[in-house]
Amino acid sequence: MRGVIRQTVAVSAWNFRSLRERVVPAIVVVVGFFAVVLVFVAVLSIRQGFAITLGNSDSPNTAYVFGNFSSVTATELTVIGQAPGVVRGPSGALVAGIFGAVAQIRMRDTGMMGSVIMRAIPSNISAIWPQFHLVEGRMFRAGMDEIIVGRQAEHLFPGLKIGEVFEWNRHRWRVVGTFAMGGGAEESEIWADVGQLQQAYNAVGQYRLAMVRLTSPTAFPTFKQWVQHNPQLNVFTARADDVWLQQAGRLDRPIALIGGVVTLLMAIGAIFGAINVMYANVRGRMRYLATFRAVGFGRLSVLGATLLEGMVLALLGGVSAGLVAYLVFNGYQASTTTNGAMMAFTFAVTPDLLRTALFLALGMGFIGGLFPAIRAARMQVARALQDA
Repeated sequence: MRGVIRQTVAVSAWNFRSLRERVVPAIVVVVGFFAVVLVFVAVLSIRQGFAITLGNSDSPNTAYVFGNFSSVTATELTVIGQAPGVVRGPSGALVAGIFGAVAQIRMRDTGMMGSVIMRAIPSNISAIWPQFHLVEGRMFRAGMDEIIVGRQAEHLFPGLKIGEVFEWNRHRWRVVGTFAMGGGAEESEIWADVGQLQQAYNAVGQYRLAMVRLTSPTAFPTFKQWVQHNPQLNVFTARADDVWLQQAGRLDRPIALIGGVVTLLMAIGAIFGAINVMYANVRGRMRYLATFRAVGFGRLSVLGATLLEGMVLALLGGVSAGLVAYLVFNGYQASTTTNGAMMAFTFAVTPDLLRTALFLALGMGFIGGLFPAIRAARMQVARALQDA
């Protein structure tokens, strides 16, 4: 076995030294694999960015309570606060009624009209959402047409700087603060006092959902059973992080499908290109490979060295593509429409994604080099020397 390894190393060393005579074909192979890996990482960095943004949108300690075919009422909020597992602060149970609407606003990049979620919340929302904090300015005042703006919404839409006025639905909403939510989707929203937004939409006393802070993730099953079987309530509940994960799944599938199809088609082209180039390389080096065989080198060493060449070229393409993708795409700001409104997210070229891309490159290199390697190993030594 050691003899085979030494022979493979020797043949490989000669193969790589001879690349100076085959620079153009080698570059063609590297560029082919580079293009496939670059597209693969670029598309899936969008997928990773969605997943990270939506995954940061809430915690397993928070539950959402929705009305069955109706809104959640103020009376139901009081009942929900009596459920087991609900955190109780100095002012009572940490249950907040949330009202939401979609507003139209001009987008910064295109100048076209876009949509933004206006979420009506109570002023003590930080008790339920600990990841919430003001980045700049102050909290809105109850009973006033004041809003705070997510830091991503501030970038997406002009006219949402502190001190500016956003006119919508017969109200003049003055921006008084900018907030962050741990990088979650809520950072693309506008938040206002719950009473004021309900009044603007003639929905006083109605809530789209209730947010509940639980003592721990393990408290949710007991809380769920109590809420959904309480005769005073007509609601259903879900853990907040599960809701966001389901939404991420709906966005993830089409991206994964498109990325998979594009990558597959490009990979097939790159593999066939590598096979053709490697076949040509083997034909051009047949005399030298036959000489190795004639002096005692085995078939396995020739096969292994030729296969290794294809995988190294693929790895060069993969590493180069991963580096370029990280420098170009990682942290790139983009936006999309979800739940009928714009959501900002950041492309994420993660270590796991780069590792997967390198495995893809090695797999393509293995397939692209396998058939030429088999041909090199099966050559008839006497005939190859004679033809040379």
